[in-house]
Parts: sequence; C-alpha cells; structure tokens
Amino acid sequence: MNTYGRKRLSMKPAIIVVLITIGILIFSPGSKASAETVEDTVKTAESGDNLSGALGPLQFTLNTDEDAGSLSSTLQILLVLTVISLAPSILIMVTSFTRIIIILHFVRSALGTQTTPPNQILVGLALFLTFFIMSPVISQINTNAIEPLNAGTISQEEAFKAGLAPIRTFMIEQTDTKDLRLFVDIAKITDIHTVDDIPITVIIPSFIISELRKAFIIGFLIYIPFIVIDMVVASTLMSMGMMMLPPTMISMPFKILLFIMADGWGLIVGQIVKTFY
Repeated sequence: MNTYGRKRLSMKPAIIVVLITIGILIFSPGSKASAETVEDTVKTAESGDNLSGALGPLQFTLNTDEDAGSLSSTLQILLVLTVISLAPSILIMVTSFTRIIIILHFVRSALGTQTTPPNQILVGLALFLTFFIMSPVISQINTNAIEPLNAGTISQEEAFKAGLAPIRTFMIEQTDTKDLRLFVDIAKITDIHTVDDIPITVIIPSFIISELRKAFIIGFLIYIPFIVIDMVVASTLMSMGMMMLPPTMISMPFKILLFIMADGWGLIVGQIVKTFY
C-alpha cells in the first residue's frame, strides 16, 4: 500500500469521531429543549402575553413636551451653524482686514519679491493688525452684548442688536457717502432719515467697496517710488547696451535697500493703522 492510501486510512477514524459528535449535539435533549423554549417564546410574543401573562405586548413610547418649539429650536441651531461656518468671511468683510491685506500684497509686488514675505506672514500680520484696530469695537461688543447675555439679563435678540451696533458705527465711519447712496438707490429705499435707518444689508457692501477703493489708492502711492527705480535701472541698462539683462534683477536689490533705509514696514504699517483713526 502506498503512502496516499495510508493517509486515507488514518483520516477515517477522525472523520467518524467528528460525525458522531455532530449527531450527539443535534439530537441531544438540551437542544430540543432549547428549540422548544424558543418556539414557546415566539408564540408568547405573537399572542401578546409577557412572561407573567398579566400585561399586553411590550411597547415603547417616547413623549416630549417640546414638540411645539422643536421647529424654532432647529432653526436656531441651523442659524448658529451657518454663522460659525461664515465666521471667517464675516471677519474679513466687516473689519479692517480687507484693506490691510490688499496693501501688504501691493507692497510685496512693488518690491518685486515673489513669495517674500510668504502669504502666511502677511495674513498673520493682517490679522494681528485687525485685532489691534478693532479692539475698541470688540470691547464694546463684550461689554454691551456678551457679558449681559452670559448673565441672563438680556435675550439673544437684544444681545445681537447690542453687538451689531458698534460694528455698524465702525463701518459707517469708514464708508464713503457715495457708496452708501449707491446701494440705497439700488435697493430703492426712500424712507431714510437718520443713519440708524440704513439696513445692515446696505452698509456691508458699501463698506467693502470703500475699503477696496482706499486699499487700491494706497497701493498705487506705494508703487510710485519703486516704479521710478525700475525706470532708472532700465534706462541705464539700455544706455549701456545690456539688452539681455533683465532690469528687475538689477532693480530689486536697490528697491529692497531703499525700503530698508526708509524703514518701510514701520511707515506702511503706521500709516495703515492711522487711516482708521
């Protein structure tokens, strides 16, 4: 007998033992009892009787007393989530951040340095300057709205109105009259007698347009001395016959030298802050 036949003979007792074990487990009394118990349980559940037989079918009912206000609570949560998602845009649009970041980008472009300072540095500087400029407004919002709301002396609507008032005042002070008149005419609002009658939906776009105009004017003034340096360097290279040498390569060190000698960052940041006061 070969090796394969011996292996088959050795496996037969193991197969027989396994089959006997499975038969014992299937036809044992404990298994029958378990099956009968399960069947009785199913019948009891279908008939509506519990274990004691005194109560009906088991039911779960969830009752709340806030069904009337569930819709308003859902809308409030949705409004809060919307405001949180739009918080970066609100910070950019209704504060001094727009003017500052545009002017800083103009400065970098005028110097001719492509990525120096990096965008992270410019954004961080603009944010800290925004916090510095908006600190009086933030203090008024904290005093008039946040602290009374935490103390429970005013409602959420009153806190919103009290917190919006300092921002309205700041935006109106920085907005040109012609921009306000433009959006008032577009909205076809005629019954405006005081500044308080102007809706916030008119003030915000007017403020943004005014900030863009002021930032571009300041950026143009910053560009002028650097353009003069570029023109002088370009004309000098042309007169020397150095046609293939890029003028920006030669003028950039001179522009950086002029910017450092004039304390450019101090002058620009100081003048930016002063434009808000």
